[in-house]
Amino acid sequence: MKNKRVIVGLSGGVDSSVAAYLLKEQGYEVIGLFMKNWHDDSVTISDECPWLEDSNDAMLVADKLGIPFQTVDLSVEYKERIVDYMFKEYKNGRTPNPDVLCNREIKFDVFMDIALNLGADFVATGHYCRTSTSLIKQNGESKKIHHLLAGVDNNKDQSYFLCQLSQNQLAKALFPIGELTKPEVREIAKAQNLITAEKKDSQGLCFIGKVKLPDFLQQQLKPKEGVIVEIPESLELYHKPFPRFNSKDSELAFKSKKPNYTKEDGKIVGKHQGAHYFTNGQRKGLAVGGTEEPLFVIDTDVNENVIYTGQGKNHPGLMRSVLFVNNSELHWIREDLALNQGETMKIKARIRYRQPLENATLHKINSGIYVEFENPQSAITEGQFVAWYKDDELLGSGVIA
Repeated sequence: MKNKRVIVGLSGGVDSSVAAYLLKEQGYEVIGLFMKNWHDDSVTISDECPWLEDSNDAMLVADKLGIPFQTVDLSVEYKERIVDYMFKEYKNGRTPNPDVLCNREIKFDVFMDIALNLGADFVATGHYCRTSTSLIKQNGESKKIHHLLAGVDNNKDQSYFLCQLSQNQLAKALFPIGELTKPEVREIAKAQNLITAEKKDSQGLCFIGKVKLPDFLQQQLKPKEGVIVEIPESLELYHKPFPRFNSKDSELAFKSKKPNYTKEDGKIVGKHQGAHYFTNGQRKGLAVGGTEEPLFVIDTDVNENVIYTGQGKNHPGLMRSVLFVNNSELHWIREDLALNQGETMKIKARIRYRQPLENATLHKINSGIYVEFENPQSAITEGQFVAWYKDDELLGSGVIA
């Protein structure tokens, strides 16, 4: 790997630190870059992973490894591409995933452009995933295909967060710790006396640090008092037999639609400060007691400012077996496997990070794609990403409509 230059996104955590170490051991010319993505400390909890401390740790790791280091300020791009998008989605009653967006828009786009302009051959991060490359025959010609594979550590596999990457981005990406488990990564860091060896993983927004989400959202989405309605399991809607369907498409369309609730369907059990601060499946923050089982959010109506809830994690309002992705928000990493109208594909899919993969079938129609799960899924949430796999390869993804 001599003469091959790699720029590592050093985040100040143990994973990217070990990624940089491994690359240097493999003979690459390694440069560490820290991304500063946020300036406003008023919404971060200062003792939980503030960017200044992370930047300092990244610099100390670079110094220890004997590699050049600098900080790049991407806060303007981060605000435009991630934060503004988040506000818009929450305002519209959808729940975005900033980590997926940060990888697509910042780390493997803006940051990658900076790296390539600095003469890098590759960009590396500390994600627990792997890549491989193969040749396929297409229209009589050999074509190089890049595969995004799950990390070896099932408990830490982060391929889901990279589900929006393209072939061009994967061609330039390296994930040095994808073959390792988290304990093995910490052991390497300890053996090299890296300051990040025992550092806790950050839980906050991508490269911002721990953020108080309601405080963050209140910068633009003002509090607005509304009611919390509890919907009983006995609601007639849940016990209606399915109609007869004249086609598979009409069956999928019916099953993918979420119920439309009204306040009259249940009883008012509390108040909240803004429906846009809540998401499907949420249990914390409702501040309603006295129920036999905990209340979970089953739907939010941002227009009427009402939160609908149900008792228990198996409430029928939480469960659905089909979701839809519009063409405009459909993405194939394996473009060569993209379905044409009327085609289906058996896959495994997940609708959130760390969820076990579930058996499902893709159904391509003119306007998008249905994902039909073998078993009902809990809290399918608009704005989140569904990602689908064959074996341990991530083939594509989309935003849940």
